[in-house]
Amino acid sequence: MRRKYCLAALLVLTGLAGCPPAMGQAGGRPEARTLSAERNFVHPGIDQRAEDLALMKKKVLAGEQPWKGAFDRLQAAADTEFVVRAHTHVLRGPYGKPNIGGDDLSKSANMAYNYALVWYVTRDKQYAEKAIEILRAWSGTLWDLDYNDAKLLMAWTGHLLCNAAEILRYTGAGWQQKDIDAFSAMLNTVAVPLMRPYYPSANGNWDGAIIHSLLAIAVFTDNRRLFDNAVDHFEHGPVNGGILKYIYPSGQCQESPRDQGHVQLGIGEFAGAAQVAYTQGVDLFSMADNRIAKGFEYTARFLLAETPQCYCVISERAKVLRDDYEYVYRHYTAKGVDMPYVRRAADSVRPKASRSVLTAVRAGYGVKGVGLVGSGSVGVVSGGSVGSVAGAASGKALLAGAGAGATVQAPSDAIIVHPGESIQKALDAAVATGGKFVVVKAGIHNFPATLRLPSGVTLAGEGLATVLFLDPASGQREAMINADVDAHDITIRDLVIEASNKTEVPSDPNSGRSYRGGYNRGGILFRADKDGQMQRISLINLTVRNSTYSGVCISGASSVTVGGCDLSENGVNVPPGPKLLHNLLLTHCSGVKVTDSRLVNSPFGSGVALDHCKDVTIAGCEIARNGYYGILVTESSAVTVQGCLIEANDFSGVMAEFLSKGNERVQLTGNRIQYNNGYGVEAYAVRGMRVTGNVYEGNGSRQAQEKISPEKYMLLDK
Repeated sequence: MRRKYCLAALLVLTGLAGCPPAMGQAGGRPEARTLSAERNFVHPGIDQRAEDLALMKKKVLAGEQPWKGAFDRLQAAADTEFVVRAHTHVLRGPYGKPNIGGDDLSKSANMAYNYALVWYVTRDKQYAEKAIEILRAWSGTLWDLDYNDAKLLMAWTGHLLCNAAEILRYTGAGWQQKDIDAFSAMLNTVAVPLMRPYYPSANGNWDGAIIHSLLAIAVFTDNRRLFDNAVDHFEHGPVNGGILKYIYPSGQCQESPRDQGHVQLGIGEFAGAAQVAYTQGVDLFSMADNRIAKGFEYTARFLLAETPQCYCVISERAKVLRDDYEYVYRHYTAKGVDMPYVRRAADSVRPKASRSVLTAVRAGYGVKGVGLVGSGSVGVVSGGSVGSVAGAASGKALLAGAGAGATVQAPSDAIIVHPGESIQKALDAAVATGGKFVVVKAGIHNFPATLRLPSGVTLAGEGLATVLFLDPASGQREAMINADVDAHDITIRDLVIEASNKTEVPSDPNSGRSYRGGYNRGGILFRADKDGQMQRISLINLTVRNSTYSGVCISGASSVTVGGCDLSENGVNVPPGPKLLHNLLLTHCSGVKVTDSRLVNSPFGSGVALDHCKDVTIAGCEIARNGYYGILVTESSAVTVQGCLIEANDFSGVMAEFLSKGNERVQLTGNRIQYNNGYGVEAYAVRGMRVTGNVYEGNGSRQAQEKISPEKYMLLDK
């Protein structure tokens, strides 16, 4: 079911105070607006509304299963002896060392919510009094949280405390106004200041949890600006901070290579945030083709002993189902979304679950009287009006890179290179003998100096198992360069260029990302001295990753093919600096075709940057999660972008900028452009701009998804 929009309400504009810029971003965001208009909050209204709580209670008292069994388990937990131990300073370090007050805060938050629910069902005041005792103790004691997990601990517990408080406040529990005020003051002076900067450079479960708690706090304190700020971060948070940074189009998650405990924590917190928003009439579940559902289904599938496609090695660690599936299963099933693996996961966990089963009860999935408000502009078609996205470019996962398909069949006279043998000698020998085909066998090939590729050579690997690695001791930057300024007929295919300073993947891949590495290394750099001096350069099913310089830079070539490649995590802030280094940088090139490729996760650069290029087609690509623009077009002509998924880039999805003469004949057609942090399409003084049939959703400027200006306006960063 697609989101419906109260368009009149959605046109209200406001600033979002406290919304942090993207990493490395010095501007470029269009003016934001109040996502949920100025409607009053519904109370109670965090995990559930009054009608939801009433239906849950009715099911329990009627003895209906699984709700009666879940309540019995919850009441049994509430009937155990619990002593509140509040702390002035809560200290929790990495892996719980040190841990002073952290466990006490977590236990208190969980028990407060448990007591509040049992109070609501039984109307037994002793449970309400116990919940009030917990909130009063912490409100009058807590000053701050410190050490590594300070934000995370507050994020884990804030929404639990607020759910308890919301039920108590609006169900006649006898909570006195002075205690309510003290609790609100604690939220506003301790919790909000700690969490409002977010923490997107950490693994994404952090910001998922922070968003979850900030939304809950916003509801309890009737803070509309805080609510809208958290929704905006859910959609557009940089680095690992937003939902599309955490869950990729296939459902693969940012922490999939880390361990499944953290993955489930992350998707669970994002789903919890969406649950709070949904209670208030803002639908985050359906955004980006039910992206939350994709993340849950992908993860559950793996946990239930099937291995989906992944641009990583999915971690086998902590491969145990958590209690995170019930609400997601109930929500999407009610919406007609089939989730077979999530259903199995929920069925597996439910017999031992308690609170999650009860708080998944919804009386209805419409919001009476106001209608659901979407978080962005769904189905806005360039050149048209709001409509269906059925014909949009596919958001499905793209299979690209060294593992994209069968490797090429090498001729019988190919030169074979095994790990430990010299690739450079093989390349030189191929030219000398006329064989011109070099096959690099599976394994890690550590070579001592930048490879110089001669004309007329095909360098092929055996897929993901063939990893080329320039020895960091070389002191050189690029893994490969052109041997001749007029290089021609060079093909590189079916292999991985690992541009990190090590080949081992750490147990927490986020700790080894290129922007953290402190090294200066690049992938492929082919340079000529004039336009068209190099000819027929082809990159096929190639993976280039973790360069701090550009992943692939080609300058001065005609007939350039980039097909089925995976260029990821390239372009950081090494000299010449951020926003100048990209996953794919093409300058002074012509006759370019970039197809079916994945150009993602550049920390400070764009997915694709074109500078003084002509006759360029970019088609069928995923261009996502880059720290600058998705596609940056500068002083170029005859550029066509079609059938691409362009999402979650920290500036505009496509930028055609003006510097001197500007661009001409830029055509964007049939693309899906969504949740970029600037406009969907932004252009200045383009001669012959054609933008048609693109589908927009939730880009940073929701009132205007496009900005196509005739001005000869040069963008400047501060």
